[in-house]
Amino acid sequence: MKALVILFAATGTLFAAVDGTVVNRSTGRPEPGADVSIFKLTQNGPELLDSAKSDANGHFSINRTLEPGGPHLIEVQHSGVTYNIMVSPGRPSTGLELDVFDSSKNPGTAQVSQHILFLEPSGQQLGVTETFILSNTGKLTYDDPDGTLRFFVPPAAVKDSLKVNATEPRGMGLEQAPTEGKRKGAYSISFPIKPGETRVDIAYTLPASDPAAFSSKVFYQGPPTRIVVPAGVTLQGDDLKLLGAEPQTKASIYETAAAALKITVHGTGSLRAAAQGAAAPADDTDDSGATLRTILPPGFEDRRLAVLALAFAALALGFVLLYRKGQAAPAKGKSGS
Repeated sequence: MKALVILFAATGTLFAAVDGTVVNRSTGRPEPGADVSIFKLTQNGPELLDSAKSDANGHFSINRTLEPGGPHLIEVQHSGVTYNIMVSPGRPSTGLELDVFDSSKNPGTAQVSQHILFLEPSGQQLGVTETFILSNTGKLTYDDPDGTLRFFVPPAAVKDSLKVNATEPRGMGLEQAPTEGKRKGAYSISFPIKPGETRVDIAYTLPASDPAAFSSKVFYQGPPTRIVVPAGVTLQGDDLKLLGAEPQTKASIYETAAAALKITVHGTGSLRAAAQGAAAPADDTDDSGATLRTILPPGFEDRRLAVLALAFAALALGFVLLYRKGQAAPAKGKSGS
């Protein structure tokens, strides 16, 4: 009998109703009238189970039990933006606190803090991955339907090769549908830039030869652009500065503050192939106290690739010493509407 009671207590949270409070972090007060929904995550995508509105005190309650066997997503809509949390099996589904922010079309403190280009030339094409890190240190979500990030894609890019992925703070990556602007080669996405750090990865391919010509434009005012190329590949262009090479793979990192990039790419090579051949110690830590940013272009999900990307970021940010120990560490990595 005692065993049955323990079993019931252990599984009770899996079947509990869902309740909590919506808190507006812009005002510091509970948010009334917010739409809260609960979704079951399936192989075919999120399945809506139920929804409710928060009351005058920001409290909400959904009398729908969470079935065991998979995670659930709880979403709240506020000021035109979706915020969510994941409820994993075994995690309490009562007493939740859902954070939301007011929105503004003005970027405010939401600015590009890092911009890195990864170039991988082969015999037939030039693979390009462009990564933006946008930092929002304020208490408002930057949300502009006309676009929150503008970027350039050369008109010569291979048709249908353009892919854009955006990842909100502490969220998962979501594929985005970019909007083509009036200026040739100009594109934008309207992904909300929430307080914290948002990452946007853009990938496309260009027809290539050896040497290959690469041109791009920068539509923001901020830090210089860092360009990473495989070992054996060199770059020529005005205002290009070679920062150094990653010790294991010999990948080179360049820097430029130019708004219009015109670069000649000599040689061929693959960052992915080099990373796969590199040893990957785990639990990379920086005992110097410096903050290091792991930047993984699409396809860099392998554990060893995470370590390589960390080294790239360290070089690009000033050759901060990385202290490595242990064995291979996993790469850590929805949302916005």
